[in-house]
Amino acid sequence: MKKRTRARELALQFLYQADLVHKSLDEADEFLREEERDVDTRRFAQRLIQGTLEHREEIDAIVQEVAQNWNISRMAVVDRNVLRLATHELLHCRDIPPKVAINEAIEIGKRYSTQNSGAFINGILDRIMNRTQPAEPAAPGAAEDGEA
Repeated sequence: MKKRTRARELALQFLYQADLVHKSLDEADEFLREEERDVDTRRFAQRLIQGTLEHREEIDAIVQEVAQNWNISRMAVVDRNVLRLATHELLHCRDIPPKVAINEAIEIGKRYSTQNSGAFINGILDRIMNRTQPAEPAAPGAAEDGEA
């Protein structure tokens, strides 16, 4: 398994616990040390956990806004936290291509929730990506003469 995929799974596990039993960010480091030996994997998971928890209110508002006919508090706990994690990546992790964040979220949702979770997660994240990402650049050769 790739290190970043493993880190996302660890982040999801911690976010799930934080959602249900109100674990704090302070407990993430200990959880990660117990679950993962690789330092780079732990570091990336910590970054995802911290960002998701720090921006949770903003993330929840955005997910709620695009999740037509779904209240975020009524979503399956795994799906809700996969969406939070991936939305954080879309909004705040410029080094992660949006399609990578979405594809990873879909696969993790299918692995840890239901087969239908992939389509549900994809639909919501696609709407979020389309709202937050800048328009595609013009096709090559479309720039006016003299522009670099």
